[in-house]
Amino acid sequence: MTLRTHRKKSVSRKSAKKKKRTNFWKWIFFLAVLLLAFGGYHYQEALLFYFSFKSDKTYKEERIAQARIYQILKAHHDLVFGFDVSQFQGLIHWEAIDSVEHQFPLQFVFIRATAGLDKTDALFNENWQQAKEHLFIRGAYHYYRPNENSTLQAKNFIQVVHLSKGDLPPVLDIEKLPDNQSIDSFKVGLKRWLKLVDDHFHVRPIIYTGEKYYNDFLKADFPEYTFWVANYNFFVENIKEDWLFWQFTERAKINGIESKVDLNIYNGTPKMLRYLTISNEVIE
Repeated sequence: MTLRTHRKKSVSRKSAKKKKRTNFWKWIFFLAVLLLAFGGYHYQEALLFYFSFKSDKTYKEERIAQARIYQILKAHHDLVFGFDVSQFQGLIHWEAIDSVEHQFPLQFVFIRATAGLDKTDALFNENWQQAKEHLFIRGAYHYYRPNENSTLQAKNFIQVVHLSKGDLPPVLDIEKLPDNQSIDSFKVGLKRWLKLVDDHFHVRPIIYTGEKYYNDFLKADFPEYTFWVANYNFFVENIKEDWLFWQFTERAKINGIESKVDLNIYNGTPKMLRYLTISNEVIE
């Protein structure tokens, strides 16, 4: 009697790799479905609201963005809402601006005044005057160019901006790192700008930046300053305690402005916002 040995067919490396890839994409698909389900459930009230009144919209991504804006505004209804503009928004019809979704009043606005050592925003004077005439609490900001002289940048801002009683403190907008100097030297320049502007207007400026930039480069070295922080992350839903202002989207739609706009939340009540404003009669 002859015994025959049967050997199992070996699985080729190619088949094993294919199986691993299939399993990988199955997991990706599962996580994507889970993420969508969570997002849809979490924002269900906002989505239902927005779809019911904005059914003519065609892009799902845009609908989700607008639903998130609505949800965040509703969650912070006891705080104060505002926006920020520059020449990139074009000519603004200030008389048409009052709220978002006819539910959330807009009470303050930050307006770009200058950039670098020699740039004046083309619409600053117009926006600055119109904001006051239409009773918005207004603030002026300077876009800082890290590779340009900090003293000349401060002088540029001081020459262009004239603050009055009821205006917000000046804002330093810093978003980029320098190419031609160390981080330590760069921070010295920022502090020089802040001091020069503080000495001139007799009010401590606010610093605007992104959350990562804030945590990595500024938070530890500028403890005496307050921050206006930008974070558009879908999963960030509440303003943090150490943020004076939160810029939570760049995709808001506001009557009177044709392009998309940044929306902001002040971390306090309307009365507290008034306390933040300048109390002097006029600052030249």
